[in-house]
Amino acid sequence: MALPVDPTEEPRMYQQTLLQDGLNDLLETDKFVDCVLKIKDEEFPCHRLVLAACSPFFRTMFLSDLEESKKKEIVLEDVEPGVMGMILKYIYTSEISITEQNVKDIFAAANLFQIPSIFTVCVSFLQKRLSLSNCLAIFRLGLMLDCPRLAISARDFICDRFHLIVRDLDFLQLAPTELAAIITSDSLNVEKEEVVFEALVTWVSHDKENRLKDLSDLFDCIRFRLMPHDYFSNKVEKHGLVKSNPELMKKLQMVKDANEGKLPELKKAESKKPGDRGDVAQEEEENLLPGILNDNLRFGMFLKDLMFMISDTGSVAYDPIGNECYIASLSTQIPKNHCSLVTKQNQIFVAGGLFYNDDNQDDPLSSYFLQFDPLDSDWLGMPPLPSPRALFGLGEAENSIFVIGGKELKEGEKILDSVMVYDRQSFKWGESDPLPYAVYGHATVSYNGLVYVIGGKGDSKKCIKRMCVYNPTKFEWKELAPLKTGRSLFGATVHNNKIYVAAGVTDAGLTNSVEVYDITSNRWEDFNEFPQERSSLSLTSLAGSIYATGGFGMMPNDSGELVPTEMNDIWKYEEDSKQWTGILREIRYVSGATVLAIL
Repeated sequence: MALPVDPTEEPRMYQQTLLQDGLNDLLETDKFVDCVLKIKDEEFPCHRLVLAACSPFFRTMFLSDLEESKKKEIVLEDVEPGVMGMILKYIYTSEISITEQNVKDIFAAANLFQIPSIFTVCVSFLQKRLSLSNCLAIFRLGLMLDCPRLAISARDFICDRFHLIVRDLDFLQLAPTELAAIITSDSLNVEKEEVVFEALVTWVSHDKENRLKDLSDLFDCIRFRLMPHDYFSNKVEKHGLVKSNPELMKKLQMVKDANEGKLPELKKAESKKPGDRGDVAQEEEENLLPGILNDNLRFGMFLKDLMFMISDTGSVAYDPIGNECYIASLSTQIPKNHCSLVTKQNQIFVAGGLFYNDDNQDDPLSSYFLQFDPLDSDWLGMPPLPSPRALFGLGEAENSIFVIGGKELKEGEKILDSVMVYDRQSFKWGESDPLPYAVYGHATVSYNGLVYVIGGKGDSKKCIKRMCVYNPTKFEWKELAPLKTGRSLFGATVHNNKIYVAAGVTDAGLTNSVEVYDITSNRWEDFNEFPQERSSLSLTSLAGSIYATGGFGMMPNDSGELVPTEMNDIWKYEEDSKQWTGILREIRYVSGATVLAIL
């Protein structure tokens, strides 16, 4: 649907169209033509007035005392005939066909002739097509043509994917100033400064004879104060390119002194006469520390391992190390009793919960399926589950999401062995190979492209010990070693290439037992018990540690009677002491939440 035109703008638009159509007609009928642009063996008849009106380059030429201002034939050498033809067509018709093959030449010509509109079109075209294969070339083009908008867009793209870009051969072809513009950026997406140092060393080593002279200046772009002491001492100071260079060693000594609190004295501004130009800029420069002492964190260094707690009251990210909470979303559209999943690409999905549609008498029930949008801090509605169910498992593999087993949300509450699969590329639901057995209240974990289904309850409504794994590339389920203790509604996570399950419900009641499955040997072993018997415990592997969160335990009420009570605490398993340690007694965001480990 076309946008309505402002009535006050209509006369202007009509006049512009009339004028342009008239000028193009004069060109095609060779009327009032008063100059010819000659490029190599081709000639382009045109009008001085039109060229001067659209291009400051030609306006200056025609108004100058140069010979070209008086000649009818003007020879141009810095542009190809085909490109000039497209430029002239745009000037007379506003039409131009930009492709990946010609955009660089058109861009350069627009820059030469100073035609801002073509320049802007080319910039937008290149920005939309930034990729790993062309970002360095576009970055260099932006610098060469002095186009900050394009250069910054390309630089930001490079910085965000720095760990991939440094592997590209084109990275080794960067000029010193181009490399400096990238590695000085605060937006560099690296977790460790060591990555930047090693990229610089690789770049220098590629052409050591010609690049050693640039190393001293580029050294100032590295933030050595952010490096661990051992790496600085063993990898930087002892590097062959560094230890033999007295100037570099002197700079590194400055870093070591700064780390010990001995900062260099700032230069004091000399007395100047009032009104001297550049006083402020010069004074600011004199008050800055040397670049090599820069210790500002890069963008990637702010990334943290977080617990993402999702409930019907909102979504919160919790940093257990810094003991800080970050509000991710205040949306209340998340249903209760949902399942959640984080993919390998850190995409977050929620499935389950009920929506009742009064308008659909044949099939009024449907289940939510949502994806978290971190840019808008909100949840996006995705195609709902084809068949509503509860107490199912959620897993991912091969760019697909699997909804496994569970109970039908209809009369009879049939226990299911069916598996629904959501293709993340086509945004469509389908069916996958069914489980070898019907199950609900089980745990599902994903690892190395496989989906594991553990425990739960079967047709007899008794807890089962069974465990199986699905391989989506072979379209088959395979039985694995059974649990030591049959259980349902328990926590499960993958940690250090092993699967951990904790607490839950057994046929005898709640349990606090923990088991570990060795994927390589297909064996279960007992693990240190959790301090309290609980059901619905959330288990996550985060930053090298295992965390247990929330769940339900039996606690005494005011009359001393044991009653099911929701727990809102967080525990951590300490590898050194081999025991569970409570790190937070109460965090209200855990209430009714599913918990994911995200980066």
